[in-house]
Amino acid sequence: MPILPIIAESKDELTAIFKDLHAHPEIGFQETRTAAVVAEKLKSYGVDEVHTGIAGTGVVGVIKGNREGTRRIGLRADMDALPIHEETNLAYGSTNPGVMHACGHDSHTTMLLGAAKHLAQTRDFVGTAVLIFQPAEEGLGGARGMIADGLFDRFPCDEVYGMHNSPNGQPGTFGICKGAAMAGASFFDITVQGKGSHAAMPQQSRDPLVIASALVGSLQTILSRNVAPLDTCVLSVTQLHSGSAYNIVPDTATLAGTIRYFKDEVCELAETRMRELCAGFAIAYGVEINIDLRNIFDVLVNDDALSDAYKEAAADIVGSDNISDSDQPATGSEDFADMLKVVPGAYCRVGHSGTTGLHNPSFFLDPEILPVGASIMARIVERRLAA
Repeated sequence: MPILPIIAESKDELTAIFKDLHAHPEIGFQETRTAAVVAEKLKSYGVDEVHTGIAGTGVVGVIKGNREGTRRIGLRADMDALPIHEETNLAYGSTNPGVMHACGHDSHTTMLLGAAKHLAQTRDFVGTAVLIFQPAEEGLGGARGMIADGLFDRFPCDEVYGMHNSPNGQPGTFGICKGAAMAGASFFDITVQGKGSHAAMPQQSRDPLVIASALVGSLQTILSRNVAPLDTCVLSVTQLHSGSAYNIVPDTATLAGTIRYFKDEVCELAETRMRELCAGFAIAYGVEINIDLRNIFDVLVNDDALSDAYKEAAADIVGSDNISDSDQPATGSEDFADMLKVVPGAYCRVGHSGTTGLHNPSFFLDPEILPVGASIMARIVERRLAA
């Protein structure tokens, strides 16, 4: 089965939607224009119900099949952009300085709209399709916000499916990893409160820069000496801020970064050791060190059976030769994991011809992939809600 006919006929429309969204990116929980475009398109396609304002800017569409049924399948796309200045030189590049769709969420939104158009016009399924357009995926808690706002109470789902583009240079490929597929993540901020002085008289200080630098190195021993070698964990210090002049020893330094993990107990171990190291450094250097640790993403776990179902739906569109179910787990994180903790489902990647990595100012997403992703999303509904 090739691209679904209605979606194939809508290729130019989908490309126009994608380019419009790309040109007008919005940061998480600020996707007011994007949400308005989504709601307007859903209504024009004849979607039965369109609900807005969920977790602020989230949108949900409901499509009923042409035969009554109790089962409900959810499809989810994210809508937010990143605080990155675009450097692609595309004719439809960002018109919002310092904000860019550098992760392809504009394509995810467009693909789900394409699936909505097909499902609303054909309705060749038994039951209900729930279309979830989520805000604020990029570390701001959009999935948790929608769930807290009653997403699955108001729109219960038996299964839920998500999708992400993959700039792997292999257009039309489908990959999925069963089980733990993407890492959970905690973010941390550490403040070292030392004592400042003149740079010519450092003996009068308790130099927070020296302490913070030493702490960075010691934090890495958590991975080398505390986490078991066969357990995956990443601990990255990504920020160190301190000082204001050449001739002043500052009085404070701040560190920030992230922990990535696939087992909750590994994260708990890392966090415990971080707290212990901060406390020990505070005593050793006679300063105050405060640490703030907070969980941002859960581990994304794909259901085995539903991963197979997703794979079969994708094979209908791209062919079995372009399907892989042996993708390796990724240490990146994705807040669709929060939805999968509530409702079983699966999350896949669809390849396209771009090769610049995600979250890069030169990231390019090939619009040719839009009908492919839209067709796979529509097809999983038709298969899972078949008569």
